Amino acid sequence: MLERVAALARGEAARAEAEDKPLAMDEESFRTIYERTARPLWAYLVRVSGNPALADDLLQECYCRFLSQPDPPQEDAHRKNYLFRIATNLLRDHWRAAQRHGETAIETADVLSHDHDMANAPLRSDLGRALAKLKPRERQLLWLAYAEGASHREIARTSGMKEASVRPLLFRARKKLIALISGPQLKARKV
Repeated sequence: MLERVAALARGEAARAEAEDKPLAMDEESFRTIYERTARPLWAYLVRVSGNPALADDLLQECYCRFLSQPDPPQEDAHRKNYLFRIATNLLRDHWRAAQRHGETAIETADVLSHDHDMANAPLRSDLGRALAKLKPRERQLLWLAYAEGASHREIARTSGMKEASVRPLLFRARKKLIALISGPQLKARKV
Protein backbone atom coordinates (compact mmCIF):
# COMPACT_ATOMS: atom_id res chain seq x y z
CA MET A 1 0.00 0.00 0.00
CA LEU A 2 2.82 2.42 0.86
CA GLU A 3 4.32 1.93 -2.58
CA ARG A 4 0.96 2.71 -4.25
CA VAL A 5 0.53 5.89 -2.27
CA ALA A 6 4.16 6.90 -2.74
CA ALA A 7 3.79 6.32 -6.49
CA LEU A 8 0.66 8.39 -6.42
CA ALA A 9 2.55 11.05 -4.50
CA ARG A 10 5.18 11.05 -7.23
CA GLY A 11 2.35 11.41 -9.76
CA GLU A 12 1.02 14.32 -7.72
CA ALA A 13 4.53 15.77 -7.74
CA ALA A 14 4.66 15.58 -11.53
CA ARG A 15 1.27 17.24 -11.80
CA ALA A 16 2.27 19.90 -9.26
CA GLU A 17 5.47 20.62 -11.17
CA ALA A 18 3.45 21.04 -14.34
CA GLU A 19 1.23 23.52 -12.53
CA ASP A 20 4.19 25.16 -10.73
CA LYS A 21 2.53 24.25 -7.44
CA PRO A 22 4.84 22.56 -4.90
CA LEU A 23 3.71 19.66 -2.76
CA ALA A 24 3.42 20.18 0.97
CA MET A 25 6.37 17.86 1.76
CA ASP A 26 9.08 15.69 0.30
CA GLU A 27 8.81 11.93 -0.13
CA GLU A 28 10.83 11.10 3.00
CA SER A 29 8.58 13.26 5.20
CA PHE A 30 5.51 11.72 3.60
CA ARG A 31 6.83 8.21 4.17
CA THR A 32 7.32 8.98 7.88
CA ILE A 33 3.80 10.37 8.23
CA TYR A 34 2.35 7.46 6.28
CA GLU A 35 4.09 4.87 8.45
CA ARG A 36 2.72 6.53 11.61
CA THR A 37 -0.84 7.07 10.44
CA ALA A 38 -1.80 4.62 7.70
CA ARG A 39 -2.63 1.63 9.87
CA PRO A 40 -4.94 3.42 12.35
CA LEU A 41 -6.52 5.44 9.55
CA TRP A 42 -7.20 2.32 7.47
CA ALA A 43 -8.60 0.51 10.52
CA TYR A 44 -10.92 3.46 11.16
CA LEU A 45 -12.12 3.44 7.56
CA VAL A 46 -12.74 -0.32 7.63
CA ARG A 47 -14.57 -0.25 10.96
CA VAL A 48 -16.78 2.67 10.04
CA SER A 49 -17.47 1.66 6.43
CA GLY A 50 -17.45 -2.11 6.92
CA ASN A 51 -15.77 -2.46 3.53
CA PRO A 52 -12.00 -3.15 3.20
CA ALA A 53 -11.90 -2.34 -0.52
CA LEU A 54 -13.60 1.00 0.07
CA ALA A 55 -11.20 1.65 2.96
CA ASP A 56 -8.24 1.08 0.60
CA ASP A 57 -9.63 3.55 -1.92
CA LEU A 58 -10.48 6.17 0.68
CA LEU A 59 -7.10 5.80 2.38
CA GLN A 60 -5.36 6.54 -0.88
CA GLU A 61 -7.62 9.54 -1.50
CA CYS A 62 -6.95 10.82 2.05
CA TYR A 63 -3.23 10.98 1.43
CA CYS A 64 -3.69 12.52 -2.02
CA ARG A 65 -5.78 15.29 -0.52
CA PHE A 66 -3.35 15.68 2.36
CA LEU A 67 -0.43 16.04 -0.04
CA SER A 68 -2.23 18.54 -2.21
CA GLN A 69 -2.93 20.93 0.68
CA PRO A 70 -0.80 24.06 0.47
CA ASP A 71 -0.22 24.29 4.23
CA PRO A 72 -0.91 21.00 6.08
CA PRO A 73 -0.52 20.85 9.87
CA GLN A 74 3.06 20.46 11.07
CA GLU A 75 2.59 18.69 14.42
CA ASP A 76 2.04 14.92 14.40
CA ALA A 77 -1.17 15.06 16.47
CA HIS A 78 -2.64 17.73 14.22
CA ARG A 79 -1.66 15.80 11.10
CA LYS A 80 -3.38 12.69 12.41
CA ASN A 81 -6.55 14.62 13.29
CA TYR A 82 -6.47 16.30 9.89
CA LEU A 83 -6.18 12.95 8.10
CA PHE A 84 -9.07 11.54 10.15
CA ARG A 85 -11.16 14.60 9.26
CA ILE A 86 -10.40 14.05 5.56
CA ALA A 87 -11.36 10.38 5.97
CA THR A 88 -14.60 11.30 7.71
CA ASN A 89 -15.52 13.72 4.93
CA LEU A 90 -14.73 11.10 2.29
CA LEU A 91 -16.94 8.58 4.11
CA ARG A 92 -19.79 11.10 4.22
CA ASP A 93 -19.39 11.77 0.50
CA HIS A 94 -19.46 8.04 -0.19
CA TRP A 95 -22.60 7.50 1.89
CA ARG A 96 -24.39 10.41 0.24
CA ALA A 97 -23.57 9.01 -3.19
CA ALA A 98 -24.65 5.53 -2.07
CA GLN A 99 -27.98 6.90 -0.81
CA ARG A 100 -28.58 8.68 -4.11
CA HIS A 101 -28.01 5.41 -5.94
CA GLY A 102 -29.90 3.27 -3.42
CA GLU A 103 -26.85 1.26 -2.38
CA THR A 104 -26.10 -0.17 1.04
CA ALA A 105 -23.24 1.50 2.89
CA ILE A 106 -22.23 -1.66 4.79
CA GLU A 107 -21.12 -4.53 2.61
CA THR A 108 -19.12 -6.55 5.09
CA ALA A 109 -19.23 -6.47 8.84
CA ASP A 110 -16.94 -9.29 9.84
CA VAL A 111 -13.67 -7.41 9.34
CA LEU A 112 -12.58 -6.54 12.84
CA SER A 113 -9.01 -7.54 13.29
CA HIS A 114 -6.00 -8.78 11.40
CA ASP A 115 -4.82 -10.96 14.24
CA HIS A 116 -5.74 -14.61 14.10
CA ASP A 117 -6.43 -15.23 17.77
CA MET A 118 -9.09 -17.94 17.52
CA ALA A 119 -10.01 -17.65 21.20
CA ASN A 120 -11.47 -14.20 20.56
CA ALA A 121 -13.03 -15.03 17.18
CA PRO A 122 -16.61 -15.47 18.51
CA LEU A 123 -16.41 -12.17 20.40
CA ARG A 124 -15.04 -10.37 17.33
CA SER A 125 -17.79 -11.91 15.24
CA ASP A 126 -20.49 -10.75 17.69
CA LEU A 127 -18.92 -7.32 17.87
CA GLY A 128 -18.75 -7.12 14.07
CA ARG A 129 -22.43 -7.97 13.70
CA ALA A 130 -23.36 -5.46 16.39
CA LEU A 131 -21.25 -2.71 14.82
CA ALA A 132 -22.85 -3.39 11.44
CA LYS A 133 -26.25 -2.63 12.99
CA LEU A 134 -25.13 0.77 14.24
CA LYS A 135 -25.45 3.94 12.20
CA PRO A 136 -22.22 5.11 10.55
CA ARG A 137 -21.99 8.11 12.89
CA GLU A 138 -22.28 5.80 15.93
CA ARG A 139 -19.51 3.53 14.60
CA GLN A 140 -17.40 6.60 13.92
CA LEU A 141 -17.81 7.98 17.45
CA LEU A 142 -17.07 4.64 19.10
CA TRP A 143 -14.02 4.00 16.95
CA LEU A 144 -12.51 7.42 17.49
CA ALA A 145 -13.14 7.33 21.24
CA TYR A 146 -12.14 3.77 22.08
CA ALA A 147 -9.83 2.54 19.34
CA GLU A 148 -8.03 5.82 18.68
CA GLY A 149 -8.33 7.23 22.21
CA ALA A 150 -9.47 10.59 20.86
CA SER A 151 -10.74 13.22 23.28
CA HIS A 152 -14.21 14.71 22.91
CA ARG A 153 -12.62 17.83 21.45
CA GLU A 154 -10.68 15.79 18.87
CA ILE A 155 -13.79 13.79 17.98
CA ALA A 156 -15.73 17.04 17.51
CA ARG A 157 -13.06 18.44 15.20
CA THR A 158 -12.78 15.22 13.22
CA SER A 159 -16.51 14.67 12.83
CA GLY A 160 -17.55 18.28 12.39
CA MET A 161 -19.94 18.36 15.34
CA LYS A 162 -20.06 20.49 18.45
CA GLU A 163 -17.95 19.31 21.35
CA ALA A 164 -20.98 19.44 23.67
CA SER A 165 -22.78 16.97 21.38
CA VAL A 166 -20.06 14.34 21.45
CA ARG A 167 -20.55 13.14 25.02
CA PRO A 168 -24.30 12.34 24.83
CA LEU A 169 -24.03 10.88 21.33
CA LEU A 170 -21.11 8.70 22.40
CA PHE A 171 -23.03 7.60 25.49
CA ARG A 172 -26.04 6.60 23.36
CA ALA A 173 -23.86 4.79 20.83
CA ARG A 174 -22.10 2.86 23.59
CA LYS A 175 -25.43 1.97 25.22
CA LYS A 176 -26.84 0.80 21.88
CA LEU A 177 -23.74 -1.31 21.17
CA ILE A 178 -23.94 -2.94 24.60
CA ALA A 179 -27.61 -3.75 24.03
CA LEU A 180 -26.84 -5.26 20.63
CA ILE A 181 -23.97 -7.36 21.95
CA SER A 182 -25.81 -8.48 25.06
CA GLY A 183 -29.08 -9.05 23.23
CA PRO A 184 -31.35 -11.61 24.85
CA GLN A 185 -28.83 -12.48 27.58
CA LEU A 186 -29.08 -8.98 29.06
CA LYS A 187 -32.88 -8.98 28.94
CA ALA A 188 -33.04 -12.44 30.53
CA ARG A 189 -30.83 -11.32 33.43
CA LYS A 190 -32.96 -8.25 34.12
CA VAL A 191 -36.23 -10.19 34.34
